[in-house]
Amino acid sequence: MATGACIAAALLMACGRGGAAGFGGVEAGSSEEASSGEDAPSGDDTDAAVAGGLDGGFVQLATGDGGGQAPSGDGGLVLPGNFVTTELGGYALGPPITTGGSDAGVLENSGTANCSLVTGVVRDFKNQPDDNGTGHPDFDTFTGLSPTTGLVLTALGSDLKPVFAGNCADGTTILTQGCPYGQMLTTQANYNQWYRYAPNVNKPFLVYLEFVPNKGVYTFDSEEYFPLDNAGWGNNATGDDGKQHNFGFTTEVHLEFVYKGGETFTFDGDDDVWAFIDHRLAVDLGGTHSAAAGSVSLDSLGLTKGQRYPLDIFNAERHPTGSHFRVDTNLSFTSCGTVPPDVPTQ
Repeated sequence: MATGACIAAALLMACGRGGAAGFGGVEAGSSEEASSGEDAPSGDDTDAAVAGGLDGGFVQLATGDGGGQAPSGDGGLVLPGNFVTTELGGYALGPPITTGGSDAGVLENSGTANCSLVTGVVRDFKNQPDDNGTGHPDFDTFTGLSPTTGLVLTALGSDLKPVFAGNCADGTTILTQGCPYGQMLTTQANYNQWYRYAPNVNKPFLVYLEFVPNKGVYTFDSEEYFPLDNAGWGNNATGDDGKQHNFGFTTEVHLEFVYKGGETFTFDGDDDVWAFIDHRLAVDLGGTHSAAAGSVSLDSLGLTKGQRYPLDIFNAERHPTGSHFRVDTNLSFTSCGTVPPDVPTQ
């Protein structure tokens, strides 16, 4: 989709970059460039990605000698001034989601191709110790060193949200083998607020993540991932960089890709991370923990080449002092981010 067509769509969107450079290093209709790593955006690519809703208007991701900041390893891409440049790529906080008091049904980037700018949702929470211990009971409450698996069911819910499994939570037997660091959650009702709008509990915003070419894959890497600094409920703790940050938030991203064979997906970060492919759990890094990596080869999932499949990613930052978020993939995405409706819980 050309840049002008994106603006005319009258939606908050981040359209795909034109030309041969595709997300995951794959040219449309080609399977030969997936591992070449030579398709970085050129400095004269005029059909740059466009993000809508940033600072109240459309912001163009320019290439070449623009006025933004160029992240390392990105082939010359220049980020707008309101993006935070990270180790690879960058991020920006979009507008708050206030339509009808929830984020139900906001559509982003449906049907675009060759995208590297991904749209998601971040929801800000108060940590449990905030405001004299009145924050959310799941945030800054539990500690662990490595992931606790099995906190969510292996099938994504019909509303495209992870389903609370009841393990390592209130009223359950905390087994050393299944819950190596003890309790990690409280109740289903509290967990259901992580990725759904909850009045006076969380504050949702759009978020934009810019991926860049990196040795045959596309990567977003932020070793200090704090998209809600000075926003939402405000900063509440000191990070491992010695600065004040807004801890206690979740990130939700919904993408779609065409399976071609040979693709991989890797996440490295903290705290909880769940990635679902074709609505089945593919990466399980639940619980509060230091940065940990999980990877999946899509050839092991029984997918059909040429078919489209969803990729749904859920992250929670639940404990100071670090916040790390890294994705490496050579998937060829056809949708760069949708926000599914928030279905009220019973």
